[in-house]
Amino acid sequence: MAWIILIVAGLFEVGWAVGLKYTEGFTKLWPSLWTAAAMAVSLWLLGLALKTLPVGTAYGVWVGVGAVGTAVAGVVLLGEPVTVARVVSIGLVVSGIVGLKLSAG
Repeated sequence: MAWIILIVAGLFEVGWAVGLKYTEGFTKLWPSLWTAAAMAVSLWLLGLALKTLPVGTAYGVWVGVGAVGTAVAGVVLLGEPVTVARVVSIGLVVSGIVGLKLSAG
């Protein structure tokens, strides 16, 4: 269950990272509130996952899910370019996430 909580925490990290773009420097009320809420939920879920998962593994996976998800969301939602370097880099992060999961048992 901790792994599912951790993945959901990572997805909320994507939500707040992308949300930052829409806050326009925290000058827009509703995007700012949703972004802050996503931050809080993400950290709360990470804390729950850390009850049973090693901190280095959990944090690495949380950041990795956030990084990959945010990069993909940037392409899909914000029209950021898809380049070979970006795709390879995302693949490397995904392989790191898988490696951390496999090494944690």
